[in-house]
Order: sequence, then structure tokens, then C-alpha cells
Amino acid sequence: MVALEFEELRVLQAAEAVADGVWEQVMGWKPFARDTVGKQLARAIDSIGANIAEAYGRFHYGERLQFLYYARGSLFEAKYWLNRASARQLIPSDDVRQHITGLTDLACQLNSFVGSIKAHQKGGTKAVREESVVYGTDQSTVGSEAFLTDEELQWLGSNP
Repeated sequence: MVALEFEELRVLQAAEAVADGVWEQVMGWKPFARDTVGKQLARAIDSIGANIAEAYGRFHYGERLQFLYYARGSLFEAKYWLNRASARQLIPSDDVRQHITGLTDLACQLNSFVGSIKAHQKGGTKAVREESVVYGTDQSTVGSEAFLTDEELQWLGSNP
């Protein structure tokens, strides 16, 4: 299915869900925590979806991919700030695991979206589509708070 509006992109909807969940928690923090860690965390997580939207609006494949790579960078920044929030006991560990699971799922969707754009670029088509794939999380890593497997990290590093 071709997404007619960028709001229909599953990868964007997933980014919005994680961002809105974190926002609700950050708004309840004390002012100092909200102004330091909270603002950085919210900006990083919101930047994921913003860059996906920006990519959708670009005409050239290279620009689309660049903004999706920015989104991926923001995803890792968000993970960093979640780790800081966890270490400073601003977010309960169960909630941190839930957010990390959401970011892990989002990373998989984002990588599939990048792969789809690259495949369409090679095929010469101008349409941007998401692959029809069921996304999931490796539940064996959720308890250990692993963000991405070594194989996924290696794969991420091979896509400049």
C-alpha cells in the first residue's frame, strides 16, 4: 500500500507513540530534571518523527535517505537520554524497558523503510513505500535491556 499522507506511515506512527509516551512522563518531573534531561530527551525523541516527516517531503532519494539517517541518529540520542533518566531514577525501570522496546521496534521499522527506499531507487520508481512486514521485538533481550543486537549494530554501521 502506498501511503498517501505522511501521517499514514507506520514508522511515523510508531515514532509518535514513543514520543508521546515519554512526553507524558517528562511533564511530571521536577523543574530541574525536566529542564536538563527532560528537554534533551523530548527533543531527541521528537526529532525522530520530525526527520521521518522531512524525508517524506523530499523529492530526491539521497535527501530522503539523509533525513532518515538523521532520524536514526536521533533514535540513538534518545536511547542515551533514556539511559540518563534511568540512571538518575527519573523513569521507573519497567517504563524505561517499555520505551527501549518501542525504540528497538522503531529502529527495525526505520531500517526497513531505508531499505525500501534504496530498493525503489535501484528499480527506478519514484514512489516511497513501506514494505509489508510485521515488526516485532526479540523478547529474549527485553529483560536484559539490550537495545540492539550485535548483528543489528553491525548492520547499522554498514549503511552510511
